[in-house]
Amino acid sequence: MLGVSFYGDNMYLTPLYTAQRVSPVGRTLGVSGAEIGADQRRVLGQEEINKPKECQTCKNRKYQDGSDESDVSFKTPAHIAPENSAAMVMRHEQEHVANARQEGAKDNKQLISATVSLKIGVCPECGRTYVAGGQTNTTIKTTYDETNPYDAGRKVVEGSFLRGMNVDLAA
Repeated sequence: MLGVSFYGDNMYLTPLYTAQRVSPVGRTLGVSGAEIGADQRRVLGQEEINKPKECQTCKNRKYQDGSDESDVSFKTPAHIAPENSAAMVMRHEQEHVANARQEGAKDNKQLISATVSLKIGVCPECGRTYVAGGQTNTTIKTTYDETNPYDAGRKVVEGSFLRGMNVDLAA
């Protein structure tokens, strides 16, 4: 692949180099099992060539939900394999979205928005990328029934708490 560079009025084609992916711990960069001789296979063992070493950091990583919703997964710490972390964390966050939809379907409630953000991490031991966690943000609008005396009373009480909180003393 060639790139274009300019020096003064002249245009030059320069080669572009791509970086190779760093191989897992325990393997030699750029050497596959097919390139290793038979004598090295006997010394290393065929399994070690084909399968990367198990990373202890990834093996011991646990996920736990920090919300106050009792009907979602991961209330107790649980392990997720790095290759499955994106799907499992997204499935968990969708449980929070489902709860928000259910709450927004109630009388005097309306679900305005529900957004999911996934956090990405890189293992310091093996360099593998994984989904480190997620967060669901929801906005639910509550409307009050003016004909209900309890809602009318709540509006008066809440109004008395909020009155005077935003006063511009400079004016």
